[in-house]
Amino acid sequence: MKFPIIKALAETKTLAELKQAEELLCNEMPLPFEVGGNDEGEQLTHILGAIDILERVEKDNIDLKTATRAFLERVRNSIS
Repeated sequence: MKFPIIKALAETKTLAELKQAEELLCNEMPLPFEVGGNDEGEQLTHILGAIDILERVEKDNIDLKTATRAFLERVRNSIS
């Protein structure tokens, strides 16, 4: 997982675009935009991370920066 890729996706793509990309990737179809990653699994991780951030922005009515920080903190806590 590369956090800068997740952050860039959350900043430049809409929730609908990311969910479409998730579906396409899961169905082994070409993505409509470039998603960094060494393989499809890592690409999916990046897409899902960006989806999580944008859903939190909508659900909790918080700004992107706060949601991004919260995501990163949850990831750090889950691996420590």
